[in-house]
Amino acid sequence: MDISSASLRVLCRIAESGSFTAAAAQLGYTQSAVSRQAIALERSVGATLFERRTDGVRLTQRGPTLLRHARAILESVDAAERDLTGGAPRTEPVRLGLVFSAGPVILPAALTRLATTAPQVRVSTREGTTPGLARALRTGSIDLAVLTSRPPHRPPEGELPRLHITAVRDVELLVAAPATGTFAGRTSVHIDELVDAPWIASPSSSAEPLLGVWPGLPGRAHVVHHARDWLTKMHLVAGGFGVTTIPESLSPVAPPGVIFLRVQGAPPEIRRIFVARLPGTATPAITAVTQVITSTAQP
Repeated sequence: MDISSASLRVLCRIAESGSFTAAAAQLGYTQSAVSRQAIALERSVGATLFERRTDGVRLTQRGPTLLRHARAILESVDAAERDLTGGAPRTEPVRLGLVFSAGPVILPAALTRLATTAPQVRVSTREGTTPGLARALRTGSIDLAVLTSRPPHRPPEGELPRLHITAVRDVELLVAAPATGTFAGRTSVHIDELVDAPWIASPSSSAEPLLGVWPGLPGRAHVVHHARDWLTKMHLVAGGFGVTTIPESLSPVAPPGVIFLRVQGAPPEIRRIFVARLPGTATPAITAVTQVITSTAQP
């Protein structure tokens, strides 16, 4: 194969942006130049790398394989340039995705420790759902993701390639309720009592499920408020406007006026937190971020 570093940079930008047009804008090329580079790259490797769609461009099954090598090659090229020119070491960026419940309890502690253990690593973050962030990993728009799963704790494998998974911890779901009112002074509640409770739930769909209503109650629960943000949901609970499902790990950041109830009459609901990335050898920066997340997220 005869592959230039320019074509590898084009591959990376297309994978990250999902668009020839956006890749061209980021690289300062014309769209036709990017298209020519993409075609030449496919001819060189003897395989189709890009799936041209009406809603953008996605990598084919072979695309992520070359993408992993492209990033490693470009890092080596950049390092060689720095050594030859005497330039200062560059920072090592890591694009991290997190499910909505992970940010308040995992991110601040992890970034604080990372500043000491690996100060050259610069983390940028975005929030999303497990399905959405898994897709972002596969398209190359993020490098690492903190995701969750429900029993039997299979990673999201709707598409290829299979993700590399590092388990962090298991978390039990609880019901957050107002400290005054129906459940005042209690530490548990029977599932039958939750049917008529006013619920505060996140908007969801079959493709993007979010926490809110207790998992055993969808279709029967009375939802009075919809809110995606955890802080909003917990303050609505504190104000006495309803109850909501919450991971036990979020209990330390709850505002005053909120109590947490274990649900009786049904099996415990356990969610697993894990860190995911594309398969292959991780960069030192990705390894460093993974290590601080797994160490700081332990109970």
